Amino acid sequence: MIHATLLGVLGTNEIIVILIIVLLLFGGRKIPELMRGLGKGVREFNDAKNNVKKEIEDSVSEKNSPSN
Repeated sequence: MIHATLLGVLGTNEIIVILIIVLLLFGGRKIPELMRGLGKGVREFNDAKNNVKKEIEDSVSEKNSPSN
């Protein structure tokens, strides 16, 4: 997993420094708004991924089904 590797490289002190920098750059009021936007983006990506997967599975099942 990439996330486990990345967190393994970063120590607690580095993560705290990064969080403080983000807090200073964006402020406390802007962070929830940024996280909501990030969540919507991830949700849209997953929906698109699932739609593509479903279309591929449907086309494969159409080719494998006997013709009438």
